[in-house]
Amino acid sequence: MRRRSLAALAVALLAVPAVPAVAHAEAYPYQDPQLPLPTRIDDLVARLTLDEKISLLHQYQPAIPRLGLNLFKTGTEALHGVAWSNNYDAGGAVVMADGTSFPQAVGMASTWDPDLIRRVGSAVGDEARGFHARNPRVFGLNLWAPVVNPLRDPRWGRNEEGYSEDPHLTGAMATAYGLGLQGDDPDHLKTAPTLKHYAAYNNEASRDTTSSNVPPRVLAEYEQKVFRTPLEANAATGIMASYNLINGRPATVDPAIGAARAWTDYPLLNVTDAWAPNNLIGSQRYFSTLAEANAATIKAGLSSFTVDDANPSKTVTAIRTALTQGQLTEQEINTAVGNALSIRFRLGEFDPDGGPHAGIGADVIDSPAHRQLARETAGQAMVLLKNAGNALPLAPGGRVAVVGPLADTLYSDWYGGKLPYQVTAVDGITERAASVSASEAADRLALHANGRYLTATTDTVTATGTTATAAAQFDVVDWGDGVVTLRNVGNGKYLGYAGGRFTARDDQPQGWNVQQQFKLEVVTGGHVLRYVGYDTTANSNQYVTVSSNGQLTLSSRTNATVLTRELLRSGVDEAVAAARSADTAVVVVGTNPVINGRELRDRASTALGAGQEALVRAVLAANPRTVVVLQTSYPQTINWLQQNVPAIVWTTHAGAETGHAIADVLYGTRNPGGRLTQTWPNADSQLPPNLNNYDIITSGQTYLYSQQTPLYPFGHGLSYTSFQYGTPQVSPDAVTLTVTNTGTRDGDEVVQLYTHQRTSRDVTAVKQLRAFQRVHLKAGASTSVSLPLRDADLARWDQTRARWVVETSEYDILLGASAADIRQRTSRSVTGETIPPRDLKLETRAETFDAYAPAVRLADEAKSAGTVVSAVTAGDWVAYRDAQLSDVSAVTVRASKATSGAGTIEVRLGSPTGQLLGTAQVASTGNAYTYATTSATLTRTTGRHDVYLVLSPGLRLATFALR
Repeated sequence: MRRRSLAALAVALLAVPAVPAVAHAEAYPYQDPQLPLPTRIDDLVARLTLDEKISLLHQYQPAIPRLGLNLFKTGTEALHGVAWSNNYDAGGAVVMADGTSFPQAVGMASTWDPDLIRRVGSAVGDEARGFHARNPRVFGLNLWAPVVNPLRDPRWGRNEEGYSEDPHLTGAMATAYGLGLQGDDPDHLKTAPTLKHYAAYNNEASRDTTSSNVPPRVLAEYEQKVFRTPLEANAATGIMASYNLINGRPATVDPAIGAARAWTDYPLLNVTDAWAPNNLIGSQRYFSTLAEANAATIKAGLSSFTVDDANPSKTVTAIRTALTQGQLTEQEINTAVGNALSIRFRLGEFDPDGGPHAGIGADVIDSPAHRQLARETAGQAMVLLKNAGNALPLAPGGRVAVVGPLADTLYSDWYGGKLPYQVTAVDGITERAASVSASEAADRLALHANGRYLTATTDTVTATGTTATAAAQFDVVDWGDGVVTLRNVGNGKYLGYAGGRFTARDDQPQGWNVQQQFKLEVVTGGHVLRYVGYDTTANSNQYVTVSSNGQLTLSSRTNATVLTRELLRSGVDEAVAAARSADTAVVVVGTNPVINGRELRDRASTALGAGQEALVRAVLAANPRTVVVLQTSYPQTINWLQQNVPAIVWTTHAGAETGHAIADVLYGTRNPGGRLTQTWPNADSQLPPNLNNYDIITSGQTYLYSQQTPLYPFGHGLSYTSFQYGTPQVSPDAVTLTVTNTGTRDGDEVVQLYTHQRTSRDVTAVKQLRAFQRVHLKAGASTSVSLPLRDADLARWDQTRARWVVETSEYDILLGASAADIRQRTSRSVTGETIPPRDLKLETRAETFDAYAPAVRLADEAKSAGTVVSAVTAGDWVAYRDAQLSDVSAVTVRASKATSGAGTIEVRLGSPTGQLLGTAQVASTGNAYTYATTSATLTRTTGRHDVYLVLSPGLRLATFALR
């Protein structure tokens, strides 16, 4: 149904008097599912008091018994299965879900199978309903998933939460997952998915204070497209604002979030990220009062404040104050409340029978069907990176050594649930092999100072042991960058630090601060133990000190106690011994999903942990029939492995069925058909110096604009069979070709269609994914594959006119198995538009430049809207290419300068140091948001030129015109 204006659809029903306190059993118009959604929303909003309306703008929406409204809480995490929800009734404690866990999002996308991911979304939606039936006060039906931020840089700590570096693939997967979560009923939602996080958010360091510099074209084509695609498909019911600033304005108050309503047929419940409203007056210092901040948030189109846990008082008071001070109107409150209530109607809450999904119960949680789907998805997601000499698949039977830190354990990531069971690689391979010898390949050691061993007593660790008993022994795993975990042999729990004491009580590294991380640093006379949990990384007191009574405390490195490290067992030696006695060695290495990178922590490097690479080298030397299973949440630079190991398979942390999926692929029960959704660099040097460069066009990031040769290209993945591509046929709506399985095994091929625009006014992508299809073919069989491609699909953003355009050009059509493995080529001539020369006589937005100096920043014109160019260093410039100057003799600029003294804007031709036409003087305006208009004469000029504006530091340029 096309969303219409709520005000326009107000009817006489709204004139019904307010209901008495006992009248909630009556049937009101808002309870009639036969009425249009806007009518129902307006009816309910009209019955609410002002205080009731304001109360519904907090995440924890209270019950309103007089109208039959139950408590409703936005936000249950469901990124790849129902994960957790804050239990506000119990003081905010996290309640973990123990349902079906599917592969991490980047793994789901590596299936390149939207139909499969829609089935996964449907299963997750069922389980969300099941958990809701079990405890509706904890597990709500507004799900905070999927994450659609494009994976621009593989060092982003939250890489596993996204789908791909490509906007088309990301949009397809988000749409599939969102439609599955919502269910198939045209009028009712199974669950209400929320897209995270708007926008240009790929760095964890200082994420609430850094501003993402995003030129309009990158914003439209890359950052916004991933939100627009699922919204246009009506596959999501809202957007979550990100923590960062976008071009100088906090995303929490970015008006583009509200403008996204034009992309969908339904109202949107847009929400803040957790505690972000307080950042506006805290770390961001963007507003002076919470009333002003909350008013701006509502005006920007957000309707739910995720802040202060279950306590809405600060939010309610601030909004009330904003109304009193005239910063908000009640009509704006009505609109926000209507949007907040919209998903509750669509979920069936106000229908007499609860809607068609109300009967889903807790019996769906971790059902046999969902377990089977999890196994299928984990298998479909696995990517065969290398297979020299047909090392894979393995023959059933035989002696197999399964070694490595991930061989016999599964980890859950921050947005994963509690696994109800585990099938590890050892478990899965044991079902296929004649015999299995397993080793975690972890060093077992004891640490002591002056003969007093670090020993676990109950759950406290002290230096009181006199011998190296099991309670004084720890298995150590190297996760890279020097970070290790120490698991106590006596109780199987991890050493951690919490509440001022050291413990051994955790089943796995977990928690917001991941307090189970340490470094063993070599010093004169032994080692010091450094605690590197996320909560103390800025604190100099990170080193373990042993007191006279054996208590462990944290102190400075100067005061750290030097410990003696006793190696009781070499993990590498144990793994090598197992490999030597086996027919095949399977080494399972990779990352810990809460240590190497996650929310709050970006990756320092893409390298595999040094200890893990050393393990692979040693095992390969002992047994040349070695296969590596790489289990990570992101790309790794594994150059040595690629050069030397016969076969490499990649999987994400893929849930409880991981081991079955690994065995299915290693033994050929499932022919691997997954494909990489990111470029894997061959060195960190192929990436920008830091994560804060969001202009992928200028910096040449991702396969779209990079000219570098990666370790593995976007779309890469091998098979146990081979495929041949026939000659493509091009029609106005599609490209069709025949694909043939030319091998001896049944298998899947992912046919990928890329385009390249040969001529353009601007830099365009090296190649760009436009369509794809995963097909299953029996050995020797052929099928016709039709990939949609219309001229309209070739549109790009024209920054000169601020609109989409299809340029007249010849477009190469490239069909292949990856971005680097192109099998067939053809082309299409497209008659579109030729972007005309710029007419700078018209008032021109400064942000619409074609190029800019590296130090130039985009900033907020006003706190409510607009973007300006901000000069930071002397000589900063912006360029406007191919401008038609017709007898130009003056320049008019609208600019601000907060600092004292005048600034200058030079108008030059051809380059930042080219012919100087004239200089505009900009007097101090005293405030960054106070703009003045000034003019200056120019040398009279005619003709087509590239115009450069050179700005002095401190200037903010909003608009200009050459006349």
